[in-house]
Amino acid sequence: MAYLKASADAVVPIWWTAFCQLLPKGGLTVFAWLLCCLPALALEMRIAIQEGASQVVVGTSNTGTIRNQQGQHIAQVPEGRSLTVAAQGAQVKAADSVGSSFWVEPGANGYVFIGDRWYRGRVLVMSNGSGVTAINYVDLEQYLYSVVGSEMPASWPLEALKAQAVAARSFALHRRNQSRSPYYDVGSTTAYQVYGGLADETQSTQAAVEGTRSQVLTYGGQVIEAVFHSSSGGHTENVEDIWSQPLPYLRGVQDFDAGAPVFEWVRTFSSDEFSRLMPDVGRLISALPQRTTPQGRVREILVEGDRGARTFTGNDFRNALGLRSTLFSISVAGGQVQVRGRGFGHGIGMSQWGAHNMAQQGYTYQQILGHYYQGAQLALIEAH
Repeated sequence: MAYLKASADAVVPIWWTAFCQLLPKGGLTVFAWLLCCLPALALEMRIAIQEGASQVVVGTSNTGTIRNQQGQHIAQVPEGRSLTVAAQGAQVKAADSVGSSFWVEPGANGYVFIGDRWYRGRVLVMSNGSGVTAINYVDLEQYLYSVVGSEMPASWPLEALKAQAVAARSFALHRRNQSRSPYYDVGSTTAYQVYGGLADETQSTQAAVEGTRSQVLTYGGQVIEAVFHSSSGGHTENVEDIWSQPLPYLRGVQDFDAGAPVFEWVRTFSSDEFSRLMPDVGRLISALPQRTTPQGRVREILVEGDRGARTFTGNDFRNALGLRSTLFSISVAGGQVQVRGRGFGHGIGMSQWGAHNMAQQGYTYQQILGHYYQGAQLALIEAH
């Protein structure tokens, strides 16, 4: 089974020295190493790469195998050759065989091709009733090699990359336990966490994952939902001020993201451009926030134009205009609409630019995580 145990660092004879090395600078939360049991956790992730497509192109880097849902050998996949799996009614067709699903597995030390990218592991192609879905089955740690590089520049300080690795591992396992789909755990886009396959792996992302292997963040004995974002614009948010229920480990804290390229930003729209983006409103007359968070993020905004007035959620307004965050002010002058804002993303949990700056200042990944996930504990998960 899988369980959490204390890190070896916490039980060495010089435990006090090790503890003191983790003491935070400037009042950061001190991490404790947790000793407790959790339900068994599979260490293989299921990631939906494509969903509901009319067809999916797959292949293998060496001689691979196609198996049906019963595991029976159907055909070989020649090295470097692609195979198109197409929807056929409520089933899929691969290599002249029709069924509800097929496995495509590379040979030893090989990789699998899905769509336009290479991935570790194997792929299950299946019908979802309306098209073809391709699901990458891959070892959790190998999955993270790519996620860390997809979510954070590989050139960033190693301690920041390590913080990203632990957050991403925790997020993945939390989502796996909460998945609403019986077929996959997470997707590969920003709706979950970005997973770009082999192209986003580097030696530094692999080092960050291996340097934190099996480490997760927990609260109350459970792996936490370790959400993260690019930059908060100065201060992160309490989760309930943005989404729904409060969580004790997702509290607003001072960010370290000053100086980030997305810390402050300006977007300017012509009246015609704004009207095209918001056709129900037309040319903007005024935009007045109706509700904001304690940090100033727009929860609800009343927008009045020459075609009428509408109330939008902050997120809907942000998405309509393609803004970086909901932390903004808006003005109209000289036939132009100017939006001034700060930060990039939802502003909850770890700020990636904050992690970058903290690492540059000498903070460890434990201290970075302790700052952004208040009261969480770092634990080691092992499979037996």
